[in-house]
Amino acid sequence: MELDLGPDPRTERLRRMQAALIARFGRIVRPPDKRRSPEWVLVHGVIGAQTKTAASNASTDGLIAEYGSWEAVAAAPVADLEARLHRQTFPSIAAERLKACLGAIIAARGAVDLRHLSNLPTDEAMAWLETLPGVARKNSAGVMNASTFERRAMVIDGHHRRIMQRTGIVPAKADTARTYDTLMPLVPSEWSAADMDEHHLLLKKLGQAVCRPRAPRCGECPVSGDCDTAARGA
Repeated sequence: MELDLGPDPRTERLRRMQAALIARFGRIVRPPDKRRSPEWVLVHGVIGAQTKTAASNASTDGLIAEYGSWEAVAAAPVADLEARLHRQTFPSIAAERLKACLGAIIAARGAVDLRHLSNLPTDEAMAWLETLPGVARKNSAGVMNASTFERRAMVIDGHHRRIMQRTGIVPAKADTARTYDTLMPLVPSEWSAADMDEHHLLLKKLGQAVCRPRAPRCGECPVSGDCDTAARGA
Protein backbone atom coordinates (compact mmCIF):
# COMPACT_ATOMS: atom_id res chain seq x y z
CA MET A 1 0.00 0.00 0.00
CA GLU A 2 1.42 3.37 -1.06
CA LEU A 3 1.14 6.31 1.28
CA ASP A 4 -0.21 9.61 -0.02
CA LEU A 5 2.49 12.06 0.97
CA GLY A 6 0.59 15.04 -0.39
CA PRO A 7 1.88 17.66 -2.81
CA ASP A 8 5.61 18.01 -3.33
CA PRO A 9 6.86 21.10 -1.43
CA ARG A 10 9.02 22.00 -4.43
CA THR A 11 5.86 22.93 -6.33
CA GLU A 12 5.09 25.64 -3.82
CA ARG A 13 8.70 26.78 -4.07
CA LEU A 14 8.23 27.25 -7.81
CA ARG A 15 5.13 29.36 -7.16
CA ARG A 16 7.01 31.54 -4.69
CA MET A 17 9.93 31.90 -7.05
CA GLN A 18 7.67 32.96 -9.90
CA ALA A 19 6.06 35.66 -7.78
CA ALA A 20 9.43 36.92 -6.53
CA LEU A 21 10.90 37.02 -10.03
CA ILE A 22 7.94 38.95 -11.41
CA ALA A 23 8.22 41.40 -8.51
CA ARG A 24 11.91 41.91 -9.32
CA PHE A 25 11.95 41.91 -13.12
CA GLY A 26 8.34 42.57 -14.11
CA ARG A 27 6.25 40.46 -16.46
CA ILE A 28 7.90 38.85 -19.49
CA VAL A 29 5.00 37.69 -21.64
CA ARG A 30 5.49 36.57 -25.23
CA PRO A 31 2.65 38.18 -27.24
CA PRO A 32 0.81 35.97 -29.74
CA ASP A 33 2.24 37.84 -32.73
CA LYS A 34 5.76 36.96 -31.54
CA ARG A 35 5.13 33.24 -31.61
CA ARG A 36 6.83 31.78 -34.67
CA SER A 37 6.09 28.64 -36.62
CA PRO A 38 7.39 25.35 -35.21
CA GLU A 39 9.77 25.07 -38.15
CA TRP A 40 11.27 28.52 -37.43
CA VAL A 41 11.73 27.68 -33.74
CA LEU A 42 13.37 24.38 -34.64
CA VAL A 43 15.87 26.04 -36.98
CA HIS A 44 16.56 28.73 -34.38
CA GLY A 45 17.42 26.06 -31.83
CA VAL A 46 19.55 23.93 -34.14
CA ILE A 47 21.82 26.84 -35.12
CA GLY A 48 21.76 28.61 -31.76
CA ALA A 49 24.40 26.83 -29.66
CA GLN A 50 26.21 29.33 -27.39
CA THR A 51 24.90 32.23 -29.47
CA LYS A 52 22.92 35.21 -28.22
CA THR A 53 19.21 35.09 -29.00
CA ALA A 54 19.24 38.29 -31.07
CA ALA A 55 21.95 36.90 -33.37
CA SER A 56 20.10 33.61 -33.85
CA ASN A 57 16.87 35.50 -34.54
CA ALA A 58 18.60 37.50 -37.25
CA SER A 59 20.20 34.39 -38.76
CA THR A 60 16.94 32.44 -38.83
CA ASP A 61 15.00 35.35 -40.34
CA GLY A 62 17.79 35.90 -42.86
CA LEU A 63 17.74 32.30 -44.06
CA ILE A 64 14.02 32.18 -44.78
CA ALA A 65 14.08 35.67 -46.34
CA GLU A 66 16.91 34.77 -48.71
CA TYR A 67 15.95 31.23 -49.68
CA GLY A 68 12.17 31.56 -49.49
CA SER A 69 11.53 28.11 -48.04
CA TRP A 70 13.13 25.67 -45.62
CA GLU A 71 13.31 23.13 -48.44
CA ALA A 72 15.53 25.55 -50.37
CA VAL A 73 17.68 26.03 -47.29
CA ALA A 74 18.04 22.24 -47.04
CA ALA A 75 19.18 22.10 -50.67
CA ALA A 76 21.85 24.77 -50.26
CA PRO A 77 25.53 23.72 -50.03
CA VAL A 78 26.94 23.62 -46.50
CA ALA A 79 29.54 26.25 -47.47
CA ASP A 80 26.80 28.68 -48.50
CA LEU A 81 24.89 28.08 -45.27
CA GLU A 82 28.04 28.59 -43.23
CA ALA A 83 28.60 31.97 -44.88
CA ARG A 84 25.05 33.02 -44.09
CA LEU A 85 25.37 31.86 -40.48
CA HIS A 86 28.38 34.05 -39.74
CA ARG A 87 26.58 35.58 -36.73
CA GLN A 88 26.55 32.21 -34.98
CA THR A 89 29.30 31.28 -32.54
CA PHE A 90 30.06 28.08 -34.45
CA PRO A 91 28.86 28.73 -38.04
CA SER A 92 30.39 25.60 -39.57
CA ILE A 93 28.79 23.30 -37.00
CA ALA A 94 25.50 25.20 -37.26
CA ALA A 95 25.46 24.81 -41.05
CA GLU A 96 26.17 21.07 -40.95
CA ARG A 97 23.56 20.42 -38.25
CA LEU A 98 20.94 22.51 -39.98
CA LYS A 99 21.36 20.79 -43.33
CA ALA A 100 21.27 17.36 -41.69
CA CYS A 101 18.19 18.22 -39.61
CA LEU A 102 16.17 19.68 -42.47
CA GLY A 103 17.20 16.79 -44.71
CA ALA A 104 15.97 14.28 -42.13
CA ILE A 105 12.59 16.01 -41.90
CA ILE A 106 12.21 16.00 -45.68
CA ALA A 107 13.16 12.31 -45.81
CA ALA A 108 10.53 11.50 -43.19
CA ARG A 109 7.74 13.91 -44.16
CA GLY A 110 8.39 14.95 -47.78
CA ALA A 111 8.78 18.61 -46.79
CA VAL A 112 9.97 20.72 -43.87
CA ASP A 113 6.58 20.64 -42.19
CA LEU A 114 5.95 19.86 -38.53
CA ARG A 115 2.16 20.12 -38.55
CA HIS A 116 1.82 16.42 -37.85
CA LEU A 117 3.17 17.04 -34.34
CA SER A 118 0.00 18.91 -33.46
CA ASN A 119 -1.82 15.56 -33.51
CA LEU A 120 0.57 13.94 -31.01
CA PRO A 121 0.76 14.18 -27.23
CA THR A 122 3.55 16.54 -26.19
CA ASP A 123 5.92 13.83 -24.96
CA GLU A 124 5.53 11.86 -28.20
CA ALA A 125 6.06 14.98 -30.31
CA MET A 126 9.22 15.81 -28.37
CA ALA A 127 10.51 12.26 -28.73
CA TRP A 128 10.01 12.50 -32.52
CA LEU A 129 11.89 15.80 -32.65
CA GLU A 130 14.76 14.36 -30.64
CA THR A 131 15.38 11.74 -33.34
CA LEU A 132 16.47 14.58 -35.64
CA PRO A 133 20.15 15.52 -35.99
CA GLY A 134 21.12 18.37 -33.70
CA VAL A 135 17.90 18.32 -31.66
CA ALA A 136 18.04 17.70 -27.91
CA ARG A 137 15.64 18.34 -25.05
CA LYS A 138 15.96 22.14 -24.90
CA ASN A 139 15.12 22.46 -28.58
CA SER A 140 12.28 19.92 -28.61
CA ALA A 141 10.66 21.65 -25.63
CA GLY A 142 11.16 25.01 -27.32
CA VAL A 143 9.35 23.86 -30.44
CA MET A 144 6.41 22.69 -28.38
CA ASN A 145 6.25 25.62 -25.94
CA ALA A 146 7.55 28.78 -27.65
CA SER A 147 6.07 28.26 -31.11
CA THR A 148 2.47 28.52 -32.22
CA PHE A 149 1.95 25.04 -30.71
CA GLU A 150 2.06 26.71 -27.24
CA ARG A 151 2.20 23.43 -25.31
CA ARG A 152 3.03 22.89 -21.63
CA ALA A 153 6.71 21.99 -21.94
CA MET A 154 9.47 23.63 -19.90
CA VAL A 155 12.34 25.02 -21.94
CA ILE A 156 15.59 24.60 -20.00
CA ASP A 157 18.76 26.41 -20.97
CA GLY A 158 22.05 26.61 -19.05
CA HIS A 159 20.83 29.42 -16.79
CA HIS A 160 17.62 27.60 -15.93
CA ARG A 161 19.41 24.33 -15.18
CA ARG A 162 22.06 26.01 -13.05
CA ILE A 163 19.46 27.82 -10.93
CA MET A 164 17.40 24.69 -10.43
CA GLN A 165 20.55 22.86 -9.30
CA ARG A 166 21.62 25.61 -6.92
CA THR A 167 18.19 25.91 -5.37
CA GLY A 168 18.12 22.15 -4.79
CA ILE A 169 14.96 21.60 -6.80
CA VAL A 170 16.82 19.19 -9.11
CA PRO A 171 19.93 17.08 -8.41
CA ALA A 172 23.24 18.95 -8.48
CA LYS A 173 24.57 17.21 -11.58
CA ALA A 174 21.33 16.82 -13.51
CA ASP A 175 21.68 17.35 -17.25
CA THR A 176 19.00 19.10 -19.30
CA ALA A 177 16.92 15.98 -19.89
CA ARG A 178 16.98 14.94 -16.23
CA THR A 179 16.22 18.51 -15.14
CA TYR A 180 13.20 18.49 -17.48
CA ASP A 181 12.01 15.10 -16.25
CA THR A 182 12.34 16.22 -12.62
CA LEU A 183 10.67 19.58 -13.10
CA MET A 184 7.67 18.72 -15.22
CA PRO A 185 5.80 16.80 -12.47
CA LEU A 186 6.51 19.71 -10.09
CA VAL A 187 5.11 22.49 -12.30
CA PRO A 188 2.00 23.97 -10.65
CA SER A 189 -1.08 22.49 -12.27
CA GLU A 190 -2.58 25.93 -12.87
CA TRP A 191 0.37 27.13 -14.93
CA SER A 192 -0.42 27.48 -18.61
CA ALA A 193 2.08 27.08 -21.43
CA ALA A 194 2.51 30.87 -21.35
CA ASP A 195 3.25 30.76 -17.61
CA MET A 196 5.93 28.16 -18.22
CA ASP A 197 7.41 30.25 -21.01
CA GLU A 198 7.51 33.28 -18.69
CA HIS A 199 9.08 31.20 -15.91
CA HIS A 200 11.89 30.18 -18.25
CA LEU A 201 12.45 33.76 -19.46
CA LEU A 202 12.49 35.09 -15.90
CA LEU A 203 15.02 32.47 -14.80
CA LYS A 204 17.15 33.30 -17.84
CA LYS A 205 17.19 36.95 -16.77
CA LEU A 206 18.03 35.94 -13.19
CA GLY A 207 20.91 33.79 -14.43
CA GLN A 208 22.29 36.56 -16.60
CA ALA A 209 22.04 39.30 -13.97
CA VAL A 210 22.39 37.65 -10.55
CA CYS A 211 22.83 33.87 -10.41
CA ARG A 212 25.88 33.86 -12.64
CA PRO A 213 27.98 30.76 -13.35
CA ARG A 214 30.79 32.18 -11.21
CA ALA A 215 30.43 34.35 -8.12
CA PRO A 216 26.61 34.35 -7.84
CA ARG A 217 25.24 37.45 -6.14
CA CYS A 218 23.17 35.64 -3.53
CA GLY A 219 22.72 38.80 -1.46
CA GLU A 220 20.89 40.42 -4.38
CA CYS A 221 18.82 37.41 -5.36
CA PRO A 222 15.03 37.67 -5.10
CA VAL A 223 14.68 33.89 -4.63
CA SER A 224 17.48 33.39 -2.09
CA GLY A 225 14.90 32.40 0.54
CA ASP A 226 14.10 29.31 -1.53
CA CYS A 227 17.68 28.46 -2.47
CA ASP A 228 19.75 25.75 -0.81
CA THR A 229 23.01 27.34 -1.99
CA ALA A 230 22.12 30.72 -0.51
CA ALA A 231 21.10 29.03 2.75
CA ARG A 232 24.52 27.42 3.01
CA GLY A 233 26.17 30.75 2.35
CA ALA A 234 28.02 29.31 -0.62
